[in-house]
Amino acid sequence: MDLDAEIQALARSKMVLLLRRYYGIRDERVLSAMEKIQRHLFIPEAFRDGADPYGDHPCPIGWGQTISQPYIVAYMTEKIAPQPSETVLEIGTGSGYQAAVLAELGASVFSVEIIPELAEHARAVLASQGYDQVKVRCGDGREGWPGAMPFDIIIGTCAPEEIPDPLVEQLAEGGRMILPVGRRIQQLVILRRKGRRLLQENALSVRFVPMV
Repeated sequence: MDLDAEIQALARSKMVLLLRRYYGIRDERVLSAMEKIQRHLFIPEAFRDGADPYGDHPCPIGWGQTISQPYIVAYMTEKIAPQPSETVLEIGTGSGYQAAVLAELGASVFSVEIIPELAEHARAVLASQGYDQVKVRCGDGREGWPGAMPFDIIIGTCAPEEIPDPLVEQLAEGGRMILPVGRRIQQLVILRRKGRRLLQENALSVRFVPMV
């Protein structure tokens, strides 16, 4: 291991220690995935200078978008508890990091990104890291991915003002959805489908980029 790789590995270990001890993340599968994945590679090269990819904060990735704070990634992933062989729809690919965490846990991921440059970046970095079970397309996330439905999990990394109906329709029986909802004040919402009923849980107050 060269010096730079060793420094990055130590930074990942420190990040995971903070997630475990300060934020109370308990899912060892999530923590192990985040300790393994090279988060710095998911920040586009033009934005890496001066970035602290393993710090306790989001990082810019261009086009007004960010890679989410590690805690938020860990929290959302732990809440929906992806299992091997489950199918996940992600709205807002961004850097591709959240998709990598989901894939590392064994899920098949269909991810939609509206910004072409970010969609291409995510495809490239995910492929370079061996996450072939992640499919990325450029499009309007509010419409989901009808051709691959139903989904066991839907996760949103950008905030609609209201939950889009097509996403609800694409959620499988027993499935769960987590996404931020709102404009200026956003609430992280967790939905679970039980037959015709949708059970809603309001979680954290958050601040995500808007769904556009």
